[in-house]
Amino acid sequence: MPPSHSHIRATLDAYLNRHDEERNPLEGLLAVLDGTEVPSNRATLPGHVTCSAVVVDRDRRVLHIGHRATGLLLAPGGHVEAGDRTLMAAAVREVCEEAGLRPGDLCLTPQFLDEPIDVDVHDIDANAAKGEPAHQHFDFRFAFYLTAEQPPALALQEKEVAGARWLPYADVRSPTLRAKLLAAERHGLDGRPEPVNASALIHDGAGRYLLHLRDDREGIWEPWVLALLGGGRTKDDTCLEATLRRELAEEVPGLEPTELLPFGVEEATSVDGLAVPISVYAGRWSGDAAAVDLREGVLLTWCTVDMLDRLRLSPGLGELIRRHAAEHPAAEGPPDDTYPLASGAPPGTELHIVGVHLHLQDDQGRILLGLRHPDSAFAPDTWHFLTGHCEREAAIDCLVREAKEEAGLTIASEDVDLVHTVHHVDSPNVRPRIALVFQARSWTGDPEVLEPDRCVEWRWWDPRELPAAVVPYTRRAIDGILRGRPYSEQGWGER
Repeated sequence: MPPSHSHIRATLDAYLNRHDEERNPLEGLLAVLDGTEVPSNRATLPGHVTCSAVVVDRDRRVLHIGHRATGLLLAPGGHVEAGDRTLMAAAVREVCEEAGLRPGDLCLTPQFLDEPIDVDVHDIDANAAKGEPAHQHFDFRFAFYLTAEQPPALALQEKEVAGARWLPYADVRSPTLRAKLLAAERHGLDGRPEPVNASALIHDGAGRYLLHLRDDREGIWEPWVLALLGGGRTKDDTCLEATLRRELAEEVPGLEPTELLPFGVEEATSVDGLAVPISVYAGRWSGDAAAVDLREGVLLTWCTVDMLDRLRLSPGLGELIRRHAAEHPAAEGPPDDTYPLASGAPPGTELHIVGVHLHLQDDQGRILLGLRHPDSAFAPDTWHFLTGHCEREAAIDCLVREAKEEAGLTIASEDVDLVHTVHHVDSPNVRPRIALVFQARSWTGDPEVLEPDRCVEWRWWDPRELPAAVVPYTRRAIDGILRGRPYSEQGWGER
């Protein structure tokens, strides 16, 4: 089946969101999309959709080929065929057929990802030999980088192509494409590939690695294969870590690994055959994989290095895990989250996540809260206690460590008191949590933003005049402290 109406409409809408001034010139295309005929069928008149590939090399030059039929020098492109999954797939097929490139010679650009750089409207003369009247082509043009330092040798389709040239942006023959390229050059369109996908190498510190079994259905990368959680960048993501945290929130809400740090680059291949360099972030988490609210894929499972040879893995993943294991030897003893159950806990025992929270008041009675980053997977743009997940450590030690790491505050453990506990759960399908709220009687240092990817501001608030956007269980804890109550619940049936 050719690309659907809805796919073409969504692709055009994404383009018009960046170029609303072109809505009027594209009225003919909009009319076709409002009709009942297949927009990409070459018999659809008075115009139909075509696709082209804008291939950029490291010298900021664009591949042009000479068309024998017209004598024009253009970016490789042509009509959409029935087997093309998407418009971008049609562009990839065309450049491979006409110029002899392989899909793996190309990768996406971070500036445009899978959205067109340009949508051009041009008139096509009548062709009596083909029985075609004069009509228009609505050409969706997709930008790609070459993966290699030097352009590969071309194998031109001699029947239709008469030569090829690499032209600098300023010499690109299409005026609309030339303008888009020169504008994008100012924002880094330099022909140098970089990752536009991110994945999470999640481990528990005790030798286990979390793997995700992908669905076996059309359009899924490497279906029915164990891989890492993650996905592709969108234009709204500020960085690849933001991409990864958004993807984790969408795929496995409630799974929040700590210490997400860049570890390496994984090479993958997209469903269209494009090269996909993936930035891999290593993070630590030690939860029950079976209890996670998995929204995409088939299952999550823990594996160890000795299991890798028996698993069907995405290419290169085994080597990546082995390298991480060699550089980060597992701690002795069982994984954190399985320890209580391995000790013979009664059936039905539910593991809980324990969080520590700092309730700090200044000499005016104001409470310190932090504004979470807008790209945070949990409670973006919301005020919250200084907080952290308790690992295999005493809760107060965790609090002291988090205060120093997140805000530069030095707190002595003997100056800390437990003032409130919240037992809360977000939904029946996620792990319940216990929030321990500690108050420090004294400390040294002024709050600093030391982890700007998580917290963008610290501010002191009158506890009776809190901002509207406060994490609900944080607000409940503050209210409980003001009322002298040591305990509250949330999500279990309010009481």
